[in-house]
Amino acid sequence: MPSSFPLPGVVTTEREHRVPLVHADPSRGTITVFTRELAAPDGRDRPWLVFLQGGPGFEASRPSAPPSGWMARALADFRVLLLDQRGTGRSTPVGPRLPGATPAEQAEYLTHFRADAIVRDLECLRAELGIERWSLLGQSFGGFTALSYLSMAPEALREVMITGGLAPVDGRPVDDVYAATWARAREANARYHARYPGDRARLHALLQRLDAEDLRLPGGDRLTARRFRQLGLWLGSSTGFERLHHLLELPPDSPAFLWDVQQATGWERNPLYATLHESCYADGGSTRWSAHRLAPDEALHGDLLGGEHVFPWMWEEHGGLRAHRDAAHHLADHPWPRLYDPDRLARNEVPVAATVYVDDLYVERTFAEATARHVRGLRPWITNEYAHDGLRADGDRILTRLLDLVRGRA
Repeated sequence: MPSSFPLPGVVTTEREHRVPLVHADPSRGTITVFTRELAAPDGRDRPWLVFLQGGPGFEASRPSAPPSGWMARALADFRVLLLDQRGTGRSTPVGPRLPGATPAEQAEYLTHFRADAIVRDLECLRAELGIERWSLLGQSFGGFTALSYLSMAPEALREVMITGGLAPVDGRPVDDVYAATWARAREANARYHARYPGDRARLHALLQRLDAEDLRLPGGDRLTARRFRQLGLWLGSSTGFERLHHLLELPPDSPAFLWDVQQATGWERNPLYATLHESCYADGGSTRWSAHRLAPDEALHGDLLGGEHVFPWMWEEHGGLRAHRDAAHHLADHPWPRLYDPDRLARNEVPVAATVYVDDLYVERTFAEATARHVRGLRPWITNEYAHDGLRADGDRILTRLLDLVRGRA
């Protein structure tokens, strides 16, 4: 049964839904999917907007009270549905221990947690709630999921807004994606060192020290140079340059430094993020550790900080990922089915608007622009005003602009 309660500026309704683990085979049992509905006190009869969170493998944003940013703007027009993607948050979680007696069985279980399964979950929820059509707002991986929704069930959608999430939809090989992201990583590193030129020597000395010394994080894992290079993930956010600079100012053996690095490289909180990450780009075919295979030497042995890249060694060095190790290796060889229907997208009739961030570290701009041209009627907003996290940094303005575009007001 749903439970509702008022908070300052918003009425919240929480629901748990039962959906098939395998939509094509309901005999495999069910899992729980959790949703949180937000509505203005006078807006419970407004149309629905589903927010699709970034990831993969992250639960929905948790609202503040009163709501702020894009949520506050959305509530002026909509009642908002926040979805904890299957496997995350208050939905049936995917933790360190995976169902299945063998790594192959565990990997097979995880194949049911991609964007296509999330879309089918939402279709179950839409039928359960008696909703004819709803709108989507997809951030990053949420945008990928929105494109899958447009491919699978466009009749369910009133309008779609995407921020930093236009994935290639033409069956492009995953190696093309990761070759491009490594090029963007080089550019981001160059911009960082241009802003903070003194950090180049500091970073080099730190990485050499981490190769030579057994420096332990608070949780017990060794902090290696290759683990520290993963902090390049910060270079794709609006505040990331400053976060990295202020971290490099700290003594490497200080509690503050070690704690901050552990928090920043803590893939263990949401293990699906690491284990399924490359699969979200696999629009057909196997990934075979694409980011690792295409990594330049300076990203493996030098001073180049990576972006949103996963490597086989992570399932050894990150203690919280070790239980997924064998399943992750199976998934790297798994032949993934297509996520998008390019013919259907080319005939699309649903209004769509999307931001394309010029300096996006995670989603290649040229591929995003190609997708914008491919999806019939999609109106792109190409901007260098924001990084990949523009919705978090300036959500009111971005959502307002996307609404104006998708509704023909701009």
